[in-house]
Amino acid sequence: MTKPILYILRRDLRLGDHPGLSAAAETGRPVIPVFIDDEVLRSQGAAPRWRLGLGVAEFSDALTGVGSMLILRRGEALIEIKSLIRDTGADTVFWSRAYDPPSVARDKSVKAALEADGIEARSHAGHLLFEPWSVETGQGGPYRVYSPFWKTVRGRDVSSQAATVTRLAAPEVWPESLTSDDLKMGAGMRRGASVVAGFVCVGERAALDRLREFGASKMARYKERRDFPAEDVTSGLSENLTYGEISPRTCWLAGQRALDEGNPGAGKFLSELVWREFAYHLLWHFPALAEANWRDQWDRFPWREASEDSERWQHGRTGVPIVDAAMREMYVTGTMHNRARMIAASYLTKHLITHWKIGLKWFADCLTDWDPASNAMGWQWVAGSGPDAAPFFRIFNPETQAGKFDPDNRYLDRWIAEGRNNPHEDAMAYFNAIPKHWKLSANTPYPDPVISLPDGRMRALDAYQVLRG
Repeated sequence: MTKPILYILRRDLRLGDHPGLSAAAETGRPVIPVFIDDEVLRSQGAAPRWRLGLGVAEFSDALTGVGSMLILRRGEALIEIKSLIRDTGADTVFWSRAYDPPSVARDKSVKAALEADGIEARSHAGHLLFEPWSVETGQGGPYRVYSPFWKTVRGRDVSSQAATVTRLAAPEVWPESLTSDDLKMGAGMRRGASVVAGFVCVGERAALDRLREFGASKMARYKERRDFPAEDVTSGLSENLTYGEISPRTCWLAGQRALDEGNPGAGKFLSELVWREFAYHLLWHFPALAEANWRDQWDRFPWREASEDSERWQHGRTGVPIVDAAMREMYVTGTMHNRARMIAASYLTKHLITHWKIGLKWFADCLTDWDPASNAMGWQWVAGSGPDAAPFFRIFNPETQAGKFDPDNRYLDRWIAEGRNNPHEDAMAYFNAIPKHWKLSANTPYPDPVISLPDGRMRALDAYQVLRG
């Protein structure tokens, strides 16, 4: 009972409803929280890695408040854990379960090696509402379509929340730790960090406040207005769910309470939480989702690889204002409105016939709310190659989408500076966030379209006919 437990932290930076950390605390044994900048985390893109570093620093402060501290290490996960075991005498290692292929492979390897050494190694739930193997079709096996998945889980009971950790027993001696500066998790953001920093919402307390504000003043309008990118009616919780600063169960129970109280937006909010769930279940059962076409017939599709056209898309310089506004929102805020994501992704994969993996990797580098499952499913869904996907010939017309969801141009005016007498400060911030070597300023003329929208649509349909033929 005196030997400490090592608790390895990843996407679970909270004290409330944290099953693994709560289980460790309830043993009464000393608990040593550890964050390892390991082989999986070092492969992440610049924006999510920077944002994770902010979350780790915030959670370190939270642990101080419960009589503990966070040990920081860098290196291969197994090597660092074994080193900590030698330094502390720990005979037990806990962590929260992950579901993306690189994390699963890492954790299986770590668990097998520790158990071979006689060390107890235990993973805990907490990142999802339901474990992926617990939801099956009537014939057995995973769901491949969202609607029946939603019908199956929406009436299920969600287990009760884990007790909030209010105290962690400390070891007699703490092991050595690096500092946040040593990890340099924000290095890849360069000058963009100072711009995006004004838009992030870091930590458990901020996440809970965000949920309360959403329930009190936005949720009622969520169903009807969530697709209008200029309107502040979404929860913004994707950022906090990504880093585990709030649990999906906390969000689900808040939504259920609102539903019981008759809130008109609660049902839609719950269904969007389950879209996140569905993405993780798919990624668990089909781990190649982020690497290969879900529908293998799409391997014959004449995707274009990286080109000058896709580079213009990356720069927010396609000449299609709603697409460019979406990309610029991402560079300034670190996130992008969901409707705008669909428009931007459709334009890349259909009007520009560019491989969805080009977009997937770019978003993985630029989004502070990057999520491995939602990013993979979202890109394949829009491209037409994925599970539950819209047909390829369903091509978003950016101008029609802008007219419907941004009829007064408020979204465009906020993010496009060129050609405007008094550009919005956020539109100007784009030029401070992007790399200097792009050599862009508000005085740079706004570009003509890469391709006319009718020509782009026709080219996409012709390519689709090749696939069908």
